[in-house]
Amino acid sequence: MAEGGRAVTGVRRTPQRAAVLETLGRCREFVSAQELHALLAGLGSAVGLTTVYRALRELDRAGLVDVVRDESGERLYLRRPTDEHRHYLICRRCGRSQPVDARDVETWTERLAESTGFAELEHTLELSGVCGRCRRPPGAASDDAASDGGGVGVGR
Repeated sequence: MAEGGRAVTGVRRTPQRAAVLETLGRCREFVSAQELHALLAGLGSAVGLTTVYRALRELDRAGLVDVVRDESGERLYLRRPTDEHRHYLICRRCGRSQPVDARDVETWTERLAESTGFAELEHTLELSGVCGRCRRPPGAASDDAASDGGGVGVGR
């Protein structure tokens, strides 16, 4: 499967996976497999829910999506815009996500691997809080209003 000009190893190209990746690419925020399935159905796609789960698992393994868990433990997905692993700050109220500079975490992980002798170290970092929009009283002016970049906004 080719993705944005880069070859993706380990992912067999199918029309269903292409539809999942394309639709996920339109989402501005993390979505669940069920939300993604509903978006696909709304676009007239006949991709089944099991296929959505399977495609997301393969896309995760290939490094094409970022995955976080919500407060209930459900996995949420967002198309990864770069080849780099990313960390996000997630609003506990509305689900809005914002990538954060996590170089210190990555550096610490590398040092930990070196000092312990572990290889192929993986990590999960969950950062959540309440965003500025959710903290503002109703009717207050917003200086960080979301721009409509043409993506699909899925509220949580």
